[in-house]
Parts: sequence; structure tokens; C-alpha cells
Amino acid sequence: MRVLIPVPDRDFDVTEVAVPWRILTEAGHEVVFATERAGTRPEADPRLLTGVLFGRLGAEAEPRRFYQELTEAPELRTTVSWADVDVEEYDGLLLPGGHAPGMRQYLGSAELQRRIADFWTLKRPVGAICHGVLVLARARDTATGRSVLADRRTTCLPAYMERTAYFTTAWRLGRYYRTYPAYVEDEVRSALADPGTQFARGPRTLTQRGTAADDTHAFVVQDGHYLSARWPGDAYLFARRYLALLGGAA
Repeated sequence: MRVLIPVPDRDFDVTEVAVPWRILTEAGHEVVFATERAGTRPEADPRLLTGVLFGRLGAEAEPRRFYQELTEAPELRTTVSWADVDVEEYDGLLLPGGHAPGMRQYLGSAELQRRIADFWTLKRPVGAICHGVLVLARARDTATGRSVLADRRTTCLPAYMERTAYFTTAWRLGRYYRTYPAYVEDEVRSALADPGTQFARGPRTLTQRGTAADDTHAFVVQDGHYLSARWPGDAYLFARRYLALLGGAA
């Protein structure tokens, strides 16, 4: 099966892209990356590779290794453009996150939002993690004008996580952890018909992550063909559950 992963030119999250890519391709699925302009070679947020602050708060060793392997993969050198995507050609759509300034290209693209709204109507597997949920929150159903998430259960980056990361690092990095003035959770909740029952924040955590071997600290929400997760600490569980939505091995 073919899975489309749109990304910005720079600053996407290392773990949220590299872990699903690795799990999907190991299962035999084809991953196609899409950027604003075809042929762009996108790059992850470099701070997540070296450590955001004093060598800490970055991606873990295994996702960093996966990313280094991804940088040598042909699919990252032969991206398609958002405008040229024919959604009928893909069996799945996966929307990663990231918080650094370069993400705004992807999060705010009206062109990409239209393509995603078109894919949503196919009722094929859609996965979104962290800031990636914002893209769905902003994508509009052409029939109703509402967000495609209006009637769905979902999670996303919780406000307490975004707030803590910002206040911990602002003295050195400014608004690096505040992609927009509004918190991701607030915008996602505003897209829901009944946020009190539809939004799931998940167990409270700041440092404990799920791993390839242990999902204890990971959290995802599935509603039909839609799967969502909160942050890089959910990436392994998110990728495996998304793989199951696709039907497992190709």
C-alpha cells in the first residue's frame, strides 16, 4: 500500500516522521513524501538531533538513527508537490508534527488542507500526531464548511506539555516551542462540535515515553479510520496502530 506523508521543507519532528516511516516500510508499504514544491529534500528540526537545550530534550537515539537512514532513502529525495497530489492514488495519509518555525509552511497551507479534506472523504486510514492534528482541524469539509474533525474523537499535543516546554526554554530559545499564539489543544478543541466529550488529553506525562518494546507511557485515540496521538513519546504505538489500520503487512 502507498502512504502519503506531507512535510514542510524544514523543522519537522525527527521521531514523528522517522519512526512511522521505519515501521511502515519494514512492513512492506511504500511511503511517499510530499513537500510544497516537488523535488525538495526536506530536513528535520536540527535541534532535535543535537539536543534542544544543553544536549537534552531532543529525539532519542533510535529515532535519530532511523532518521539518518531516512536521509539516505530515495523517497526523501523524490518528493511530490502538495498541489499535484492525486488523493485517489494513496491508501493512507499520515500527518506528523513539529513545533519549530519552519512547520508553519505545512501547518498553514490552504492547498494542503484542501488535499487533506479530499482524502478524508475517501474514508481511508488517516493518522495525525502532535501538531499534525492542526492540519486536520484546519481542513474543511466542503459540504458543511466545518472542520473534518468536527464530529471525531481526537487527541493532540496537550496545552500543559506545550506550556511547560515553552516556559522551560524561553529564557534561551524564545518562542521556539510556541508555533502559534494559541496552544495546539485550544485550536483543536475549537474545531470540535463537543470538545468536552470528543477531546482526550491522555495520562499526564512530561518525560516518560513509549518505546519500541514498551507502550506503558504511550497514548493514542482511534475513531473509525482516524488515529491521533499527542507527541513523540507516542510515536511507536501510533505507528503500530496505524499499520494495523492499513491492514498490517503489505
